[in-house]
Amino acid sequence: MISTHINKMREKLQGGETVLGAGITVTDPTVTEALAPSVDFFWIDLEHNAMTTESMLGHLIAARAGGAPSIVRIPSNDVAWVKRVLDSGAEGIILPRSYSRQEAADFVAACRYPPMGTRGFGPRRPMQYGRLDQQEYLQQANRDIFVTVQVETVELLEDLDEVLQIEGLDSLVLGPQDLSGSMGRLGETTHPEVIEAMKMVASKAKAAGKFIGSGLGADPAFAQVLIECGVQWLQAGNDFEYMIHGCERAFGSIRSE
Repeated sequence: MISTHINKMREKLQGGETVLGAGITVTDPTVTEALAPSVDFFWIDLEHNAMTTESMLGHLIAARAGGAPSIVRIPSNDVAWVKRVLDSGAEGIILPRSYSRQEAADFVAACRYPPMGTRGFGPRRPMQYGRLDQQEYLQQANRDIFVTVQVETVELLEDLDEVLQIEGLDSLVLGPQDLSGSMGRLGETTHPEVIEAMKMVASKAKAAGKFIGSGLGADPAFAQVLIECGVQWLQAGNDFEYMIHGCERAFGSIRSE
């Protein structure tokens, strides 16, 4: 069987643990290799960063070697992105900025092989370059891929009940910044209206048997706000933030001596 770490994350979530992951934005896979022992998962971001699929592949290999699950946020709802990311071995996938139930449903279908969905067949790394039995691989892929839709628009909020009925959707994940912007309050992520919307998403997701996550900066105070809203898994900061915070903390301490 293919080596997979995403089910360790599922087990933690099912056990009620708060699951913490690191956002990956730089191209060097050394970053992922270095952080792997410290994280519950990696969020590899192709949406907002100058990262190629070749760079992504290096991170996927480093994450797998380090024992951490890898979830990739694609730049858009294009089936070509879904195929390239999953066929490169990502254990999870995130659709950003969805606007409707239909858009979310098309994405989920593209992530699952028939009869569950419409995913085209062409795995390389996931099937160990042809070494795995095809039927065994197909069953595992449909069972294990962690399929996530990001809630960042008021339009998707309106379709939320229908989105949560989509078969094959594992989780929703909040995008507090863009959600606040869609509500006319960009950056006001702790405004009562935004908090109420996030609480509603978390509550409905859990009631439907789905997990609920969130992206955010390296901000422990806001992470606690999200946990109080019901969020279970958090991409709590990015690689460049950890470098800056560590540098400033160490230098500040040295200078204060």
